[in-house]
Amino acid sequence: MAESTITITIFHAHIYYDNASREQAARVRSELNAKFDVQLGRWHDNPIGPHPKGMYQVIFSLDQFGQIVPWLMLNREGLDILVHPETGDDVADHTKNSLWLGEKLELNIEFLRRIRTT
Repeated sequence: MAESTITITIFHAHIYYDNASREQAARVRSELNAKFDVQLGRWHDNPIGPHPKGMYQVIFSLDQFGQIVPWLMLNREGLDILVHPETGDDVADHTKNSLWLGEKLELNIEFLRRIRTT
């Protein structure tokens, strides 16, 4: 089997919420910030980019994956979460290279394809 030349630089977790679950999302965000050295993105109360509902992004390093993803599995408060690597291929990273905690939401992959070709 050929060795892959794809490199993961960081990971993103997208924490999805709506008006009814914003309080849970705020608790998860606060705990992530207190427990881990992560970069928290802005709140997006409306769909943005390929994301079908409100969300914020959490950026973390490769060596944190083994701590953060299990913590999210147990502490996501019923929220849906997309976890994906950053490899430079947004389409693959958000689809075949991703994992979901909770419900798998339908992303606007065409948005990512349009960005890639511009």
